Amino acid sequence: MSVLAAIAVLAVLILVHELGHFVAARSQGILVNRFSLGFGPVLLKYQGSQTEYAVRAFPLGGFVGFPDDDPDSDVPPNDPNLLRNRPVLDRAIVISAGVIANLIFAYLVLVLQLGIVGIPKELNYQAGVAVQPVNQESVAYQAGIREGDIILAVNGQELPASEKSTPLLTKEIQTHPNQQIELKILRDNQQQTLKLTPKLGADGKGVVGVALSPNATAVYRRPNSPLEIFGIAANRFQQLFVGTLSGFGQLITNFQQTAGQVSGPVNIVKIGAKLADDNSVNLLSFAAIISINLAIINILPLPALDGGQLAFLLIEGLRGKPVPARIQESVMQTGLVLLLGLGIFLIVKETTQLTSQLEWVQKLFQ
Repeated sequence: MSVLAAIAVLAVLILVHELGHFVAARSQGILVNRFSLGFGPVLLKYQGSQTEYAVRAFPLGGFVGFPDDDPDSDVPPNDPNLLRNRPVLDRAIVISAGVIANLIFAYLVLVLQLGIVGIPKELNYQAGVAVQPVNQESVAYQAGIREGDIILAVNGQELPASEKSTPLLTKEIQTHPNQQIELKILRDNQQQTLKLTPKLGADGKGVVGVALSPNATAVYRRPNSPLEIFGIAANRFQQLFVGTLSGFGQLITNFQQTAGQVSGPVNIVKIGAKLADDNSVNLLSFAAIISINLAIINILPLPALDGGQLAFLLIEGLRGKPVPARIQESVMQTGLVLLLGLGIFLIVKETTQLTSQLEWVQKLFQ
């Protein structure tokens, strides 16, 4: 059920994205002849006065279709309500509306979560540091560390029940590249000792390929007013948005070190299922994070994405005429092939490595 819940969240996010395009077009009187949630064979279909609405077999996708792209359309090519016949600004609004819809949705989801769970008040610390994702190919995994372990001590030094434990352990790891360290861990109420040697990272610091978090639980309180919820949600949204942008920046500037953290559909569903197992309310934070990621990915100026189409519109606005159709089609088709290839690669990779990294999203709400 948790897997189905995660897939349902992804389907909702795609629906929100496509609804953004659809509403932006229809509100301007632009003709839309198809609205589809999913790809593949049609499961359900309804023909409206202007638009065909469909639900297809594979929910992780969707599209809004315009008569401009339909060779069977009987709309005259010079109809002013065709998307291609509208001014650049009108088309830019339609293309960017999906991204805007995902960002607005992410913020509203954060508001809903804070309204349900409450406002984070404090952390109730326990001894040690909690292990979150463990890269299967990492030093930590090879040494026997697994997600869910509690690291109680490092090199004989106990990790106290405070916010200082995680920085202390991180410092010990970073300052001992190529030097063996000893960890005392707690797993299933049994203590054991492990030894590992952090490898030298690109920045000269030791790394072991594990995500760490305080061994703590959050204490919540009821909000004082709706305004407090909206304000804290705005801060959380900013943290997520800036953090996501920073992650994409690191992927570009430090590709070799960060490429292994890129997740495809299988791993994203696994993350959502894990959060749903822990606490169903966590699906809201999962939805907010993926919605922001979906928005940022789509706005990148890459072929076959919304950002790629906006780039063509920018060029058209600057030169006073559109880029030749054959060039646009060639670029878009190439980009689509590359994106499909990347998607297939990630699916295959993650299907064979179902214990790959899990992003610790709960910390954003503590």
